[in-house]
Amino acid sequence: MADNDNDHLLDHSYDGIQEYDNPLPTWWKLIFYASILVVPLYLWDPLGIGVGPGKEKAYQQELAAFNAAHPKAAASYTDDQVAAFAKNPAKVEAGKVVYTTYCVPCHRPDGGGIIGPNLTDDFWIHGGRPTEIMKTVTEGVLAKGMPNWGKMLKQEQVEDAVAYVQTLHGTNPANPKEPQGTKYPSDSAAAPAAAAPAPTKKGK
Repeated sequence: MADNDNDHLLDHSYDGIQEYDNPLPTWWKLIFYASILVVPLYLWDPLGIGVGPGKEKAYQQELAAFNAAHPKAAASYTDDQVAAFAKNPAKVEAGKVVYTTYCVPCHRPDGGGIIGPNLTDDFWIHGGRPTEIMKTVTEGVLAKGMPNWGKMLKQEQVEDAVAYVQTLHGTNPANPKEPQGTKYPSDSAAAPAAAAPAPTKKGK
């Protein structure tokens, strides 16, 4: 509601129209002036309610939490670190749960391979070194239908899955899928390729 006591006709007219002064309500103007005074406080953001340092700090905290919950780049691991995962019974057991939940539809419970390749033999399409296995699991093989698990699982879950996959090497599943990729020495999935590559099909 306007302040009616301040409403009045002005002394001039234009094109025969006399101007009528109808000021904004006092309460509205007070709110407007107060909002102007609050702007510097909002930008400074001492309580984390505006767009200043408080919001920046909250963003950094959320970013740190996200990075902690997702796998780091596979390149940041060494072969020794990844190979050590398979020697940790707790990680292997946890990895079996991850593998059973996410990997069985393509690789079978025993790792013998269905849509995806056989994980138990000496042949690897995208590399059999521990860090190469980590890279494949983390980044996936989208062209072959393998998801980017690094964006879907926590870092520890990826490590655990890789730990369990390494323990499948050298086992003897029934009716395994035919070899695919490059042969690696049978005594270590971490060793470099030592034989001529076999025909490549779907990736692991």
